[in-house]
Amino acid sequence: MIDILQSKSGITKFQILTEVAAHQPNVRQKEIAEKIGVTPQAVSEYIKELTAEGFIYSDGRVRYRITKKGVEWVLENAADMKRYANFVMSDIISHVSTWTAIADEDIEKGENVYLQMRRGLLYVSKSIETGATGITISAAERGDDVGVTNLLGMIDLENASITVCKVPRSERGGSRNVDLERLQKLASSKSYIAAIGVESLVALKKIDIIPDVMYGAKESVVEAAFHGLSSLVLAIDEEVPQIMSRLEMENLEYELVDLTLQ
Repeated sequence: MIDILQSKSGITKFQILTEVAAHQPNVRQKEIAEKIGVTPQAVSEYIKELTAEGFIYSDGRVRYRITKKGVEWVLENAADMKRYANFVMSDIISHVSTWTAIADEDIEKGENVYLQMRRGLLYVSKSIETGATGITISAAERGDDVGVTNLLGMIDLENASITVCKVPRSERGGSRNVDLERLQKLASSKSYIAAIGVESLVALKKIDIIPDVMYGAKESVVEAAFHGLSSLVLAIDEEVPQIMSRLEMENLEYELVDLTLQ
């Protein structure tokens, strides 16, 4: 689960920092209190904590500014919440009455089960305890799909990492000019592989990897990240800026690697 959602204090600090950033430097604690639904005394205490933590700087009684550290903290948590919200909207709200999961073991109808996200898929188990529970609507054998209702708690999502690899076009050597040893190491650490361009596909084939997706790769990688799935994206060089732009639009962190042999 996202750290900021673990406690009310984390959420309140996020709200206060957002208000400070929006109205600095003349920030009135009373106005913040009214907007986020807490007492002015509580806002005062939180601001003291945020100042001590280095998230806020004060140069007067009602003059507060958010620091660089504070901005980074807000952006990091905002990105986490956006990813979680996307997951909720696509996989929870659209299946309010019944979720579909994969059974980790043989399960009977009406059993209390635990839910867990692994490699982008939802699993249920009677023995592996997690923070999310539900009740099965039918019996299922291990590996079968099974419906689950009465969801309680939060499903933990893994932090997805994305590596974008630049591959030279055929006129610059194509797959023959790709560092295959480095590609092999990068691919071994990722659960989801995407290829854009024939050169990328052939480079992967040379290390005996078939990509999970070629067409619609940019959107596919974004969806995978929202489900906690880490990805490796191989793309011919002129496609790389578009991928980076798409990931940045969703506040998804990534690393860029040039696989061209020197």
